[in-house]
Amino acid sequence: MVTRADIGVIGGSGFYSLLDDATEVEVTTPYGLPSDVVTVGRIGSRSVAFLPRHGRDHRFSPHRIPYRANLWALRSLGVRQVLAPSAVGSLRPEIGPGTLVVPDQFVDRTSGRVQTYYDNGGVVHVAFADPYCPTGRAAAASTARSSQWELVDGGTLVVIEGPRFSTRAESRWFTANGWSIVGMTGFPEAVLARELALCYTSLSLVTDHDAGVEAGEGVTHEEVLAFFGTNIVRMRSLVTDVVTALPEERTCACGNALDGLKLPFDLPE
Repeated sequence: MVTRADIGVIGGSGFYSLLDDATEVEVTTPYGLPSDVVTVGRIGSRSVAFLPRHGRDHRFSPHRIPYRANLWALRSLGVRQVLAPSAVGSLRPEIGPGTLVVPDQFVDRTSGRVQTYYDNGGVVHVAFADPYCPTGRAAAASTARSSQWELVDGGTLVVIEGPRFSTRAESRWFTANGWSIVGMTGFPEAVLARELALCYTSLSLVTDHDAGVEAGEGVTHEEVLAFFGTNIVRMRSLVTDVVTALPEERTCACGNALDGLKLPFDLPE
């Protein structure tokens, strides 16, 4: 029975399961319960914890996801590297549905989400110029290329509050700023991962063009889930391959993100 893991996978819309032979682990945190029970098992020689971001019944809207509990739960199970597949909209005509984007930046356009663990007990400023793990990004991009994905390596994800989709004016504004894709869950997830000294890599599957890119009625939630569903087997395969491609020993700066900082509490080991 595997109850500890060194790699975590947070599944997005339509991505509710990953491990076939796994142990369900209920985890409590100082921030409440995570989105669902965590399943822990193995992919090859790697121990993996899987957590559906919205819950297995998709009960949590993007602005209601217990982000702090989710990341804390994964770290408390031993996780130090996190893969985060999600569904996103494209802000560029040349980035079509079915493209995998591995962003290297994001812009926060949410409102009111709690984005830190360090809101009491002292000031903690964590460096965040480069929000994603360079090692995880490299492993994801290399694996996607070898699996014949249409890949965009790099780009900016703009995270909106949701649960509504963008207006055409908002979408065009995002595009004019040079941003690549739009989603609802990449923030504060990446920030919280850094505050726990975790590696975090986004695997963003484009399901549609956003409202300002093409004419038409605009995207619906049902269309996003349907498109993601037709690609879920391929996405699971990619995640599995990226898990095995991640290094066992971390040499990136993510694990040292808290060095020299005085924390108001101990982090889970």
